[in-house]
Amino acid sequence: MNLFRILVLIGLAVPARAETGEPVFDAAQAGRFADLALKCIHREYPNKISHMMQSDGHVAPPRDLHPVFYGCFDWHSAVHGHWMLVRLLHVGPDGDYKHNILPALAQSFTPDRVAGEVAYFRARMGSSFERPYGLAWFLQLMTELRQWQDPIGQQWARTLEPLEAVVVENIKIWLPKLVYPVRIGTHNQTAFAWGLMLDWARQAGDQDLEQLIVARVREFHEKDQKCPLAYEPSGEDFMSPCLMEADLMRRVLPPKKFSRWFRKFMPQVPKDGSWDWLPPGIVGDIADGKLAHLDGLNLSRAWNLENIAAALSKRDRRRPSLLNAARVHRSVGLQAVTGEHYAGGHWLASFATYLMTHRGLDAPLGQ
Repeated sequence: MNLFRILVLIGLAVPARAETGEPVFDAAQAGRFADLALKCIHREYPNKISHMMQSDGHVAPPRDLHPVFYGCFDWHSAVHGHWMLVRLLHVGPDGDYKHNILPALAQSFTPDRVAGEVAYFRARMGSSFERPYGLAWFLQLMTELRQWQDPIGQQWARTLEPLEAVVVENIKIWLPKLVYPVRIGTHNQTAFAWGLMLDWARQAGDQDLEQLIVARVREFHEKDQKCPLAYEPSGEDFMSPCLMEADLMRRVLPPKKFSRWFRKFMPQVPKDGSWDWLPPGIVGDIADGKLAHLDGLNLSRAWNLENIAAALSKRDRRRPSLLNAARVHRSVGLQAVTGEHYAGGHWLASFATYLMTHRGLDAPLGQ
């Protein structure tokens, strides 16, 4: 998305939000998002595998390496594509688009396919595979299936439990060894992953993992101050290191303590209701997979800003600026979810669904 288009969208979006309030997430939009995932979860190529080979015998096509999550260009996008479809079944607006989702997911979630995924993770090459980003999205999928409370969803959750067990095991082995957080704007960022992992631990009742994550988060981040938001974004970011950390901390700290922590962490948030303290990211070429990451940044920033605002008192003078910046990022980000190029079409709808269904707001706040 070029600079001219960004400026036009901002000019149109800001007054429109003031007049019309929250955007409507209707069946037409949900159907468009679902269609993007349905077109890719079983599309094997193009494919970017992250595969460590020990010998010639480890050469295999994606469908054999990962029998469930082999589509959507890479493993983690296949995972959150499946999550998005479950999310739409769970909370999406009613519509005919849901009829096509059930058979697609039934094709993926079979015991033999899951056994193939488990075998990969149990092998030496799978011990750090998709850590932490893909693992976090897989746990988000499991959280969604269980919260859906539909018989077919519960059946699929049981089918996926063997993979869930090895994923959680790998996370518990890794976390105590981590000496520093990863503060970048792409896949290896720890703040985003820990947020989703913590949401899973609390939903699943895994107190060991919850306590481990909370302890790591407080150790790494509770003393953080003056996050350099002016240095963002980097050229290929799809997550904000500063905002994602704050979105994580509101899950860990009690509301009043979070408010004080956030004041020190991001003192640059204005109190005048303005949005331009945080302009949206600009994409120079939507057909370039790395540059298109910035479309995702606008979507993830929007949900970060909304989630942070929701954790603050309604009387907090920072809330209007947070919410107005969220509206602008949301408007610009949603315009990019078109499927025009597979570079963004294989994943942006998942980010848009996370935003538009307020998935992050379902997470409990810190106690």
